[in-house]
Amino acid sequence: MNEFLFPIIVLTIFIPVVLTPYWTRRTESFGVTIPQKIYPSDELKEMRKQYAGYTSIFALLLLIVLFILSRNTSVQELGILLTIITLLYLTASFLIYLKFHFQMKKLKEKRNWNEGKSQRLFISTNFHQDKLRYSNLWFLISFFITFIVIFFTFKNYHLLPERIPMQYDFSGEVTSWADKSYRSALLFPVLMLYMTLIFLFVNTIISRAKQQIDSEDPEKSLKQNAMFRRRWSLFTIIGGISLTSLFAFAQASLFFNFSPAVFMIITLGFTVLFIGGSIYLSFTTGQGGSRIKHGTMSKDGKTINRDDDKYWKLGVIYFNRNDPALFLEKRFGVGWTIILLDL
Repeated sequence: MNEFLFPIIVLTIFIPVVLTPYWTRRTESFGVTIPQKIYPSDELKEMRKQYAGYTSIFALLLLIVLFILSRNTSVQELGILLTIITLLYLTASFLIYLKFHFQMKKLKEKRNWNEGKSQRLFISTNFHQDKLRYSNLWFLISFFITFIVIFFTFKNYHLLPERIPMQYDFSGEVTSWADKSYRSALLFPVLMLYMTLIFLFVNTIISRAKQQIDSEDPEKSLKQNAMFRRRWSLFTIIGGISLTSLFAFAQASLFFNFSPAVFMIITLGFTVLFIGGSIYLSFTTGQGGSRIKHGTMSKDGKTINRDDDKYWKLGVIYFNRNDPALFLEKRFGVGWTIILLDL
């Protein structure tokens, strides 16, 4: 079973990396600012295809290695192997990205796309007054589930076995035990509370992150960006409640005789659905809502976004002491990143 299960898990990591160039804003390419009309050019299309091809080939090679090794190793060794392969792939894909990032910078300098263009920074003064996310009150559901689980655990603590299972392998077998104590009994409820706070924090960031509006068509860009934030807010809320419910089921398994295999199937199913949902949302929404169709884009090609490449180190790290914001959109990928201050 493991020789088929592990490749499926790894694929949920590989696929987003391969598709990343197709999710970024159309005013950015491999971490470099470009005029929007340049994005669909054959030259840049070929670069995106090459990046996807290189990362796909490397992913296929690692999958073959994983498939071969998974047939002759234990589950514990497979867990280590999975970690190594994931880190290896992420490192290699970043190096591939850097190749195209520097190639993109040279191409921009050679073509001089900004020549004769008016660079503008569009800011909407009432942007953050609009409804950019769903209410954090929805997380009261997760908190309610958590406190019910905590109350149930204390009330029925005497029913717990003297040894509590703490970790399972991918076959549903227990690989780690802990002696009965309030600390071990409350592990899942504490994780539930911790994860709920993280999801709540992410949902808050969604509305407070720096606005990035396309100067070529600000009205359309504003609508796209608002929809982008609301969609991810809804996904964050649903994901947070679902994860809390999953941990609640895990806690219940300590008191009731659930089949470990059933528990693992539910856990893996949730993982695949969660990652699959994020991939689908990224593909249909794009970074900043760039893939959302909302009317037609009116582009005269004379106005472009302000070129702030100098603040982006390697196209992935934003470093600007004069920017008061704390979070902003990633340049390569979907989501937000933190602003580092130049101290």
